[in-house]
Amino acid sequence: MKKISQQVLIKFENGLSKNNIPVEQHGFCKKWLRYYIDFCFKYDHDFKNSESLSHFINKLREKKQTKQQQKQAYDSILIYFEIYGIQPAWLKRDIFESDKVNTHLRVQEKTSRFNTLFPDTSGMWNSVYAQLNDEIKVRHYSPKTCKAYSKWVYKFQKFVNSKTLELISVDDVKQFLTFMAVEEHSSASAQNQAFNGLLFFFRNILKKEFGKIDGVVRAKRKPYIPVVLSRDEVNLIIGKLRYPYDLIVKLLYGCGLRLAECMNIRVNNMNFDAGVLTIHDGKGKKDRTLPLPESIMSDLILQMEVVKKLHRQDMKDNYSGAFMFDSIEKKSKNISKEFNWQWFFPAKGLTHVPEKGEYRRSHLHDRHVQKAIKSVVGRLQLTKRATPHTFRHSFASHLLQANYDIRTIQELLGHSDVRTTMIYTHTVKSKTIKETRSPLDL
Repeated sequence: MKKISQQVLIKFENGLSKNNIPVEQHGFCKKWLRYYIDFCFKYDHDFKNSESLSHFINKLREKKQTKQQQKQAYDSILIYFEIYGIQPAWLKRDIFESDKVNTHLRVQEKTSRFNTLFPDTSGMWNSVYAQLNDEIKVRHYSPKTCKAYSKWVYKFQKFVNSKTLELISVDDVKQFLTFMAVEEHSSASAQNQAFNGLLFFFRNILKKEFGKIDGVVRAKRKPYIPVVLSRDEVNLIIGKLRYPYDLIVKLLYGCGLRLAECMNIRVNNMNFDAGVLTIHDGKGKKDRTLPLPESIMSDLILQMEVVKKLHRQDMKDNYSGAFMFDSIEKKSKNISKEFNWQWFFPAKGLTHVPEKGEYRRSHLHDRHVQKAIKSVVGRLQLTKRATPHTFRHSFASHLLQANYDIRTIQELLGHSDVRTTMIYTHTVKSKTIKETRSPLDL
């Protein structure tokens, strides 16, 4: 497959953002652009000639690609044409005809901006994702919540065939949730997440009351007992991991952190003098402090030196700093370049921000840690399924075995309700106390 230059991809990304294409669809749009360029080279078409687009869509149709995929490919190439100021060759209506759809498609010619060929639906639904993003940001929800809700709204949009927003009803939601349970056999957690996402969509975007959802088949959530590693298994995994993943796992286990909390640690969260790690904006936007393990203090200090060296190099290269949160940069313009705001586990490369035309440093991606742990666990042939979160479960269980009281463990884990922490009582052996003594006799 032909490689597309980085400059073209950056311009293409800008075009996607300009035309309000949801972020979760950008990867698919890039895929269609690569397929189109590869098609043009393979069949000797000029990829800057608008007529080639018609041939490309016909080829997709021959390969039995769905109407939705053809439309997404067509829209992607139109944005590519905008980069070079090419007037698009509008396709005949029958290219997007479907035996199951009786609606006739309207074609309108526009030369300088995006046109989706789907009247009354695409533009309307594209604006939904922008509104959804704004509503979530206003409430200071997590970016992962935004991504999850957008995903379920997008799946719901496909389920109702991009129906006009005014015609969407609670019955559509009932059918969608039933389809998830009966046809797709989705888990209870997936169904609950979809329900919450669509509830948010109805209340805040459609401005409609959700009402009661009766008669929907729902999967029953089963009680879950966490997987817990022994101390020997934890040490074995850490010993096989390479830098910086070994240090990350030491923090996950040593402080009982969630993976996202560990990745979001900044330099100013570390207080080596007091031996304390401060977690800001954990799950539920809660803060908490944790004791740093003394056994890895020297490793943490060495990691701080690595971050210092990288930051000095970034400053020489005149980069735009670390990614920041909310509107803190409006209050302090250069705060993203200050050392104490740098990530404790920085990413290896810089990330391009098309909207501002700048490069910023992000933290190490969650998936890199997940893959590193999965690879080591596979090589060791452990009988337990271990993920980054397993080390948090092991942290709680091992403290419980060491006779720490459940309320202390609750505080260290950052649980709002002690009943959440009580699940770890199932991971340790029960001990029968034969003789109970009075507190006066202790």
